[in-house]
Order: sequence, then C-alpha cells, then structure tokens
Amino acid sequence: MNWIFLALVLTSVLAAAFNGQMSHLTEATLSSANDAVKLALGLIGQMTLWLGLVGVLREAGLLTLLSRALRPVMTRLFPEVPAEHPAMGAMIMNLAANVLGLGNAATPFGLKAMQELDSLNPRRGVATDAMALFLALNTGGLAVIPMNAIAVRAASGSKDAAGIIVPTIITSLCSTVVAVLVARFLAKRQLFSVERSSTLLSPGPSRSIDGQALERAEALAAVGDRGTRWTRLLAVAVALALAVAMGRFVVTQAASTPAFDLFRQLLSSWLLPVMIAGIVTLAFARGAKVYEAFLASAKEGFQTAVSIIPFLVAMLVAIGMLRASGAMEVIVSAAALVTSPLGFPPEALPMALIRPLSGSGALAVMSDALKAYGPDSFVGYLVSVINGGTETTFYVLALYFGAVQVRVIRHTLPACLAADLAGPTVALLVCRVFFGSAP
Repeated sequence: MNWIFLALVLTSVLAAAFNGQMSHLTEATLSSANDAVKLALGLIGQMTLWLGLVGVLREAGLLTLLSRALRPVMTRLFPEVPAEHPAMGAMIMNLAANVLGLGNAATPFGLKAMQELDSLNPRRGVATDAMALFLALNTGGLAVIPMNAIAVRAASGSKDAAGIIVPTIITSLCSTVVAVLVARFLAKRQLFSVERSSTLLSPGPSRSIDGQALERAEALAAVGDRGTRWTRLLAVAVALALAVAMGRFVVTQAASTPAFDLFRQLLSSWLLPVMIAGIVTLAFARGAKVYEAFLASAKEGFQTAVSIIPFLVAMLVAIGMLRASGAMEVIVSAAALVTSPLGFPPEALPMALIRPLSGSGALAVMSDALKAYGPDSFVGYLVSVINGGTETTFYVLALYFGAVQVRVIRHTLPACLAADLAGPTVALLVCRVFFGSAP
C-alpha cells in the first residue's frame, strides 16, 4: 500500500505541475478528504444495522447452517478457515449481497469478515491468503442484476435498459474466476510468501491465533433450534402474510408494468425489508433473543466506521488528485495507442481505467458516454457492461484492509488487477457477440 499511495500522489503532483492544474489539484485534495470522511460517517448507520442483523443470525445459529450448506465450496476456496468460524458466515453474506446487487449492504458483511479473518492471522499487518482471496472475489464483481447500470441506462432513454444483464453476468463471472485463479497461483509463489512479506514491516512479535474467536466459533456451532411451537407458528404466519402481500402487489401491477420492470421493483423495493423481516422472524422462531443479539453486535458498527477514516482519506485523496491533475487523460491517451489496434473502442477506455479507482467517477463517465454516443450504441452497451461487471479495486483495498490495519497486502493487488483486466476484455468480446461489432 505504501508504493501504491506514493505512486498515485507523486504522479498526480508532477502531472498537475506540468499541465498547469495545481489549483484544481489543491481543490480536489481538500474535497476528496471531506468526501472520504462523509463516506465513512455515512457507513455508520448501515454498519450498525447490518452488523446487528449478523448478530441476530449468529445468535440463532443461522450463519452456521448457511456455512454448512455452502461448506463444500467455501472450504475448497478457504481451506485455512475453520468451517464453523464466524468468518465463513460473514463472507457468505457479503458475497450473497454482492451477487444480489444490494450495493452498500455488502460492505458491513465484508468488514466483519475481514475482522474475523484477522482473528486467525498470526502476523498482524500482513494479509493472509484468505484475506487476499476474499478481496479478489469482491473485486471480481460477480453480479446477477446490475441495478445501478440498468437504472442509468433507463434514465438515459434506452429502449433496452435490461439488455446488459446476461453480458454482465458473463463478464463478472469470468473476471471473478480469473481473480480466484490468479490469487491461488500467486499465493504459492516465494515472492509473495508470508515470511518474506513480514520483513517489510517493523520487527515485532508474531501473535497467536485468537483463541476466544475459535471458542466462540465452537459455541456457535453448537447452537441449535431453541424455538417453541408458538414461535414457529408466528414465523409461518408472517411468511404467509408477506407472500399474500407480495402476490397482491404483483397481480395489481402486472397489467400496467412490464415483467422485467416489475421484477426490478420487487428487488429494489421489497427485497431489503422482506430480508430484514425474514431474519428477525426466523431467528425468533429458533428461540434467539433478537433485540439483545442485535444490540450486542450493532455496537461494533460505529467503532469500525470510525477506524477506517484514515485509510479512506489516504486512498480517496490520492485517487482524487490523480483525476484532477490531468494524469488520467495522459494515461488514457497512451493506453489508446495499444488498445485501439486490438479493437477496443477508445471512447470506452476511460470507463475501463476509472472503474478500478472510483465508483462515482465510473458512474459519471458512463453517464457521459451514454449521452454522447447513445445508450443503445455499441459504446453505450460496452461501458454499461464494464460498469456493471467490475468493481472499484482501490476503494475495496483501502476500505477492507484499513478495517484490520493491514499494510502489507502481498499478492492481493496483482490478483485484483487481473480481474480488472479480464473484465473489460471479456466485456468487449461478449458485447460483440450480443450487440454486434463497434462501428
């Protein structure tokens, strides 16, 4: 992270000095610092809510059940993490939220997963193989419904706003597979070994694995169904009531709303409240003390959100400086000399380069491209698929590693950048198949 931060800052300052953009650079530096703090503080409410719900799931033993159901996959991906450890449940919830397109709802689960993974880390400050792979999965950006990209396309007047769904699924799946394969391959290389990486930190004693975390995992694994007959009846009654209400909504809207728009409304308006109601109801049916469990875990939300402020400020300021300095335009121009002969439209190159750096910046680039070239043009489809099928690598690294104060990230960045390279490449190929060749 030291080299990444240094490279971004020095490149930005030198570029601004030669481009005459020092005033813009100063303004961007200050505004990016404020934006980083606002972002972290804005996470407090969501962190508190979702970590509280994680506590409810854990108290009811539901995370353990979920981990057991996905054990064949998760234990192969993360063999060093005990199957019943709380990290497994948090990682599963994070990946599920990302796949369903729940956006910021995935962040609290991801931060919790990193904290639990850190409890298994014998060398504090050095990323473990599990941490690197988990972040590679996140930056792979696997998504089923790219809601944000679809919404922007619809607002831009697209007649085929949802046409990017299948191409986005293919793109994000391929970039995720690449991220996993590269992370697993590099983890075994001597260059990125834990022992060698540990020498980059100031000398300090190794620590033993958090015994309390393992004891807690064993205790949670033993949690069973403590519900009674009437609590189960209540859960069934709530489920039936929600099913009736949802069915009534679908019937009343079906006549006037296209099928996909109706599906999108159910995802955007119904999924979150129904999920929360389902979690607390099912936990109550299993005999969990829902309110007490929520409060016990929700307390961590404020502490975690505040602890990541310095890391967010450092990375978002560096990225903001890079954009304001004019260095991004120079990088785009240089990269276009290589990508254009390969058939990658230069009009879509800014999206491919800005997406790993900034989610809001990528959204702005996408909106500009849709306006300039049309949402249903080849370029419009391509930038939409890239936006929906990839992730903001440097934001994810700063956020998640900052939560556990990891400074030596080992092979994480190369694995994530491999996903960033695979995403636009696959997006171009898929868009050619689905939407024809670029003019």
